[in-house]
Amino acid sequence: MLSENRVNLTMLTDFYELTMANGYMLNGVGNKTAYFDMFFRKVPDGGGFAIMAGVEQLIDYLQNLHFSEEDIQFLRCKGIFCEEFLEYLRHFRFSCDVWAVPEGLPIFPGEPVVTVRGPVTEAQYLETMLLLTISHQSLIATKANRIVRAAQGRPVMEFGSRRAQGYDGAILGARAAYIGGCSATACTIDDRDFKIPAAGTMAHSWVQLFNDELEAFRAYARIYPENCVLLVDTYNVLKSGVPNAIRVFKEEVVTRGFRPKGIRIDSGDITYLSRETRRMLDEGGFPDAGIVASNSLDEYIIRDILTQGAKIDSFGVGERLITSRSEPVFGGVYKLAAVEEDGRIAPRIKISENVGKINNPCFKQVWRLYDRTCGKAIADVITLADEVIDDTRPYEIFDPEFTWKRKRVTNFIACRLQQPLFEKGRCVYRSPALSEIRDFCRDQVGTLWDEVLRFENPHGYYVDLSPKLWDIKKDLLEEYSIK
Repeated sequence: MLSENRVNLTMLTDFYELTMANGYMLNGVGNKTAYFDMFFRKVPDGGGFAIMAGVEQLIDYLQNLHFSEEDIQFLRCKGIFCEEFLEYLRHFRFSCDVWAVPEGLPIFPGEPVVTVRGPVTEAQYLETMLLLTISHQSLIATKANRIVRAAQGRPVMEFGSRRAQGYDGAILGARAAYIGGCSATACTIDDRDFKIPAAGTMAHSWVQLFNDELEAFRAYARIYPENCVLLVDTYNVLKSGVPNAIRVFKEEVVTRGFRPKGIRIDSGDITYLSRETRRMLDEGGFPDAGIVASNSLDEYIIRDILTQGAKIDSFGVGERLITSRSEPVFGGVYKLAAVEEDGRIAPRIKISENVGKINNPCFKQVWRLYDRTCGKAIADVITLADEVIDDTRPYEIFDPEFTWKRKRVTNFIACRLQQPLFEKGRCVYRSPALSEIRDFCRDQVGTLWDEVLRFENPHGYYVDLSPKLWDIKKDLLEEYSIK
């Protein structure tokens, strides 16, 4: 975490969060307990699942929530906020309960990945930063996971800092990419702050700076013989780049007692060039030298060139990963699900002619059912918060849109997905090491069936409602449709 460079982000909020908070206070409802859910409506790139990320940064934000005197003076100058509200902000202390699913977990549309309970003034205020934090990192982690799976076990390095959308996009994007499965990053600050291995070799400018390519390769190899990877496409990959690399490997690397790490190809027909390069390296006595491919790659290009027989050992992926260029919006939303009235939890629902925009009401919990024999995920079930799924007996799941689609599940393990982050404003969660999150992500993606992992037309993973929750939602829909 970047604690030593921490910036107070309390005022990074949509202005209407402040006007609503002021209005709640003036209407005497600011302390009413409200329940909000963050969820998302659609998996990016038409995929079968997304990857949860950003929880550690959400915790950091919530722990640092406070309004400075400069903030309060700025709001006073707007001329629309009452002094009682400004005084409230001066003494503001976060006091909500927060639950979230852990980072690295595969997540699905419609299910609450973060739940907030507390005074509506506070709980509402979190919307902007909560969505920004979770949505961005989940988007990049999801894209990275697709690219890593396309590489079929070959390391993928994140190379996107210079094309990221701002420095936070670079830093936290690299963090999310590592969660999604990338092995390293070109972003040095992420190595310092998150212990993500930093990797990189040379740019074309290194080769261009010297009088010729051979001289450039020699100069580099003499300095870094133990980690020598040469960029061979500045002029001509097969006629000069690879032959010069082989000569330098023999004369400058091997003579110093090392073996070369390999070469990098950053342009051209990667499939053809890599096959020819592999042949030349093998014939030159370097079958152990790897071939790194870069240059505007994504999961589809990587899949295709490997299918065509490309001889690539690892990939460097930049702009299409760090910006999720194919679909750069995650689509997370934050909706009111319930309020407390007269000692009971009263459900709230948003109605829309667009069925996808109708939220699930109530204070809820999410469960994942795993097959006890093979460990694969069967379905997720959203229940009321006080419901318990008993995995010692059969359980019937059903499609909440097509209720006649039902399945009786047996021999399964039911796991609660959300974990408490804050209790009455006090952090009760210890964030795992980033390497643990990455391993957890890999293992949990491994619980999904191959049909869900497909890039195109994946099988729709079941996210069902418990009968009690479905009945409440149905009754609310009928009630408001009459109005």
